[in-house]
Amino acid sequence: MDTRTAFVAELPSLGVAALLREATDAQHRAAESRPFMTALMGGKLDLAAYTLYLGQFARIYAALESRAVVPSDPAVLQDRRLHRASAIDDDLAALGAADWRERVPALPASVAYADHLRTIARNEPIRLVAHHYTRYLGDLSGGQVMATMLRRHYGATEQQLSFFRFDDLGPLVPYKRGYREALDAMELDATERKVLVAEARAAFDANTAVFDDLGAATSAR
Repeated sequence: MDTRTAFVAELPSLGVAALLREATDAQHRAAESRPFMTALMGGKLDLAAYTLYLGQFARIYAALESRAVVPSDPAVLQDRRLHRASAIDDDLAALGAADWRERVPALPASVAYADHLRTIARNEPIRLVAHHYTRYLGDLSGGQVMATMLRRHYGATEQQLSFFRFDDLGPLVPYKRGYREALDAMELDATERKVLVAEARAAFDANTAVFDDLGAATSAR
């Protein structure tokens, strides 16, 4: 039994939300500390770098949101108020890249990530939940800090930051609590819990790969 399998086996009573948080802690810290993200959040880049970032996630969110939800899907997949693809389109237009599909190059890691999401979105909702959790809870938490840094360092306008606004959700703290409760309400057997944890770790690794590609692209400018 490898250490990742052992982790899930040793925590059979842990709620799904707590299990995901504990199981992905190392990957989470690795992703947010990549040089590109550190530079972007530290004011060392520019809005052109953020536009390149957002162009990658335009493709990723379009794939993440490509599933036609059915009533049997986990509750967290059914809340379309979380969807970001339309807001990202608006932000890219406000950043001067309305034609982002032609102007913003798709980096290899974002293409691979989007392709993977479209594949699992077809008929693997439990695996899709892992990416849903990784991206949207990140947007509701660290994403709010990111918006503040983009305003502070680069003068980003509200029209360029609608990606981070979730006006339809109301106060974010109780919403996030309800999201975690919905995760905990998922009835998963031991195998499904292992699948969910493995996919959540893969999600953080995929995001890290995107950040690394962004770092390489911006350092080459």
